[in-house]
Amino acid sequence: MGFLEAIILGLVQGLTEFLPISSSAHLRIVGEFLPSAEDPGAAFTAITQIGTELAVVVFFRRTIARIIGRWFGSLTGRVPRNDPDARMGWLVIIGSIPIGILGILLQDTIRTAFRSLWLVALMLIVFGLLLWAADHFGKRDRELVDITPKHGVLLGFAQALALIPGVSRSGATTSAGLALGYTRSAAAEYAFLLAVPAVFASGFYELYSSWGEPGAYTLSETAVATVVAFFVGWAVIAFLMNYIKTKSFLPFVIYRLVLGVVLMILLAAGVLTA
Repeated sequence: MGFLEAIILGLVQGLTEFLPISSSAHLRIVGEFLPSAEDPGAAFTAITQIGTELAVVVFFRRTIARIIGRWFGSLTGRVPRNDPDARMGWLVIIGSIPIGILGILLQDTIRTAFRSLWLVALMLIVFGLLLWAADHFGKRDRELVDITPKHGVLLGFAQALALIPGVSRSGATTSAGLALGYTRSAAAEYAFLLAVPAVFASGFYELYSSWGEPGAYTLSETAVATVVAFFVGWAVIAFLMNYIKTKSFLPFVIYRLVLGVVLMILLAAGVLTA
């Protein structure tokens, strides 16, 4: 059953990573309903996110290649330091610092206390409401080129909140972007770009750390889940970037609230244990 469960979890990871509904929360919840009935674990979650992040690299390959090229060019003087793509390179770097520091400092907590389903349910509800407020009241008159270093740091701290399952990396960063007045497309695209260094660093670190160590799933099963997550995630990115051009995040907000409440009921009834 290991490979079948891994495929299911890969599908879940790919479907939920880029939607503002928290992939780590869904992996945590779905794991309880599989035959093994166990938490896939923080390591499995981080490694399978490599697959979905590869989907980001493929989907935004031209943008990412241009940013990297212009950023390196600004270091040698071939490109002006105020070039928009060179600036974006710096913004991604400084925005990645908060989650890097907090991820190291809170490593043990991320693997233990943050995995509580009560906390997951609470975060689904709270950050669902925050997403609604940011989407409803945000001015949405700023574009990607308008991001400042100060906003880059603030968005970086928002991303760091996703260390708690239930928050959602894309949801937290996008919510912060909307609250700062950025358009849905600009907030979402920056969230995707900002996640690349953090997810790859976390995923490969967990892969290195868990090599040869026992876990919920073997490395080969985890690899299968990662491949599945890549292909599903690629399709979801295309869907989301097209969806937010004309529609709001309200359906995702409602879904988060319903899921959070249902999860609390299941925990209170003893169907699930935290």
